[in-house]
Amino acid sequence: MIHALENGIEKHAPCCIAADLGAGSGRVVAGQLVNGSLRLQEISRFATAFGKDAQTGYLCWPVDRIEDEIRRAIGAASAEYSVRSVGVDSWGVDYVLLDARLQRVGIAVAYRDDRTAGMIERVTSRLSAAEIYRITGAQFQPYNTLYQLAAMAEGEPEWTARARHLLMIPDYFHWRLSGVLSNEYTEATTTQMLDLDGRWNEEIFKAAGLPGIWMQPPVAAGTELGQMQAGNASIKVITPATHDTASAVAGTPLETPDEAYLSSGTWSLLGIESAVPLASEQALRWNFTNEGGYARRYRVLKNIMGLWLLQKITEEFGIVTDDELLQAAANVKPWRSLVNPDDARFMNPPSMREAIRGYCRETGQPEPDSPAEFARCVLESLALCYSAVIEQIEALAGRRISRIRVVGGGSRNRLLNQMCADSCQLPISAGPVEASALGNVCAQMIALGEIRDLDEARKLIRQSFVPEEFLPRAEVPVEVTNRFRQYSSGAQKIAQ
Repeated sequence: MIHALENGIEKHAPCCIAADLGAGSGRVVAGQLVNGSLRLQEISRFATAFGKDAQTGYLCWPVDRIEDEIRRAIGAASAEYSVRSVGVDSWGVDYVLLDARLQRVGIAVAYRDDRTAGMIERVTSRLSAAEIYRITGAQFQPYNTLYQLAAMAEGEPEWTARARHLLMIPDYFHWRLSGVLSNEYTEATTTQMLDLDGRWNEEIFKAAGLPGIWMQPPVAAGTELGQMQAGNASIKVITPATHDTASAVAGTPLETPDEAYLSSGTWSLLGIESAVPLASEQALRWNFTNEGGYARRYRVLKNIMGLWLLQKITEEFGIVTDDELLQAAANVKPWRSLVNPDDARFMNPPSMREAIRGYCRETGQPEPDSPAEFARCVLESLALCYSAVIEQIEALAGRRISRIRVVGGGSRNRLLNQMCADSCQLPISAGPVEASALGNVCAQMIALGEIRDLDEARKLIRQSFVPEEFLPRAEVPVEVTNRFRQYSSGAQKIAQ
């Protein structure tokens, strides 16, 4: 069913289609610029969740089903609207391999699969962590493409021998739509295999145990790849900033350099936009990443385990995160139980409830019991994590942050937004929700000449979508902050 997101589009005016794929659900959205106002309309929404492959036992993405959903939605949109272009963005790090005949090799393994255990240590024994960071400026996470490929080189030698092309998830769908092989820059930067000048690094490929470089030279966001047919319509395929966070940041109405962004969803991505990378030894110690943004603006940010913890909790209880749950959580005693959201045990546990209870037992805290207590624990822990990261950003950038702009699905979580304002002692501007889709369609509109540049796009977003504002109401007790910092001090241990 086609329905509007905040303001619907007009049938007679041209539109762009954004296929915005998250790690749990995907949406196809039509975007339009009418009389100085950006308008969005959802065409379809569908599940993208990974499952276990019966043959290999790996967790994998249902790429064929996702492609069918994208094509079906584009067809539905083209039947009702004048569609000019389409672009795909998705989560980072995951990929599809093709052989010399462009046949798929193996399966699209999901980043939460445990095959990468121990691979950071294995790769950094061949090329030091300091050298990898000097080359790439990219964070060390066990799920990075680099460590996935190292695991594949050891565990799937037949795949490694057959592979000739590596397409990141959105690159794969662009190829399926346009017939053109490409690797887009922003998604490429999530691999930890691209240098800070935007070139694939041979030393890192060797450290992963690969025989050569399987990717294309990265293309910029806004590149027209080719065309696809949808019925009688010929539609341009244009790369947006294909990493969903890069599109979300492009769709964040940042107004001044001292504003931070928080893309809040399954993951929390908190950072700033920078003209230059911030890849100092201190940035390495804090495990900040310098990912690519639209127009080669660096996204200096920290990955935080986000609302994934709450999503798994509500799934286990058989409930949803709604106003009733958040109101009950607001009434729970504050600061009772805290966790480090980035602890490895929370990556994909058999039971998130038991993982959190185990953490609290080990740290001498009361164990949550009710859904509200678990929700309060997760949300307070996230807010405290945001505060610590803001302090680190200010130290790295050498300037104070004046505001946090929260976008994505988590921008609707008013309790978390208020906790964030209190913990960071900063004003919070929440919205737009569909920032990734907005950034995606704006990149297409810039490529088509409808919008001049990213600054004009953000001005249009500010004019078109009114955020909800949250101001600090209370301060976090010093004892609570110290307790949380003690828990999180060992969060990232990077092999040197």
